[in-house]
Amino acid sequence: MADLVTAGRTVSVPKEASSSTAVDPSAEAEAVALGHFATYRYTPRFWELDGGTRRARAADWLAGLAGTAETAHLYLVGGIESGGDVLVWSSARLPRPNDAGDFFTSRAAAENAFRDILEPVHVLWGMTRPSEYSNRARSAQEIDPFAPERAPYLVMYPFTKTAEWYLLGRDTRQGMMNEHIRIGKQYREITQLLLYSFGLQDHEFVVVYETDDLPLFSRLVYELRDTEARRYTKSDTPLHTGVLLDPERWLETLG
Repeated sequence: MADLVTAGRTVSVPKEASSSTAVDPSAEAEAVALGHFATYRYTPRFWELDGGTRRARAADWLAGLAGTAETAHLYLVGGIESGGDVLVWSSARLPRPNDAGDFFTSRAAAENAFRDILEPVHVLWGMTRPSEYSNRARSAQEIDPFAPERAPYLVMYPFTKTAEWYLLGRDTRQGMMNEHIRIGKQYREITQLLLYSFGLQDHEFVVVYETDDLPLFSRLVYELRDTEARRYTKSDTPLHTGVLLDPERWLETLG
């Protein structure tokens, strides 16, 4: 079963069983997790449908996407960015090597059935791994992508370091990251998830934040701008900011 998380409850969505062998629960707990973020825009055809049909097809679209992952969360990006209307954050554990391929195959099938009403605009994804700059197993400020509750706001973007960064000594990089970590800890209300995409997408990381205070988050980013590590940022755009949506309330807004 996949969980479609609403603002107040979790709805289980049937998911087709994989043909792969069963996974030991302890191995699943240690599995790499895939984080997938996709923005979508409504097509002209979507608005040509009558209200009842429009809501029904939108509900089926979201349920189909949720069925491809363990958790799925819906966000508003329309009016916040120019390219898309909604964003879906999906998370799935990858205990077996073929699980990534299974996810992308089922995701494509789920999207293709509804491309006449919702078109993908921008896709970012990456996978978890332990940080090389922090010795803690899990920080209190680290996002659990499988948690049933989500913060009101999501901010995420692709991120790439310069080649010069990787040519620095390990201790030099650690010192600069210590400054970065120190500032971040002063904003304990803001949580973060770092996903790795080396060799898999055009960027190296996907950086994900959750917060209930956008002005506070903006102050954090401003403060991080004058850290030494900033010199070694090659790119950190496009940036996506989303507002968490209750799927049922979202459907009501579709007319």
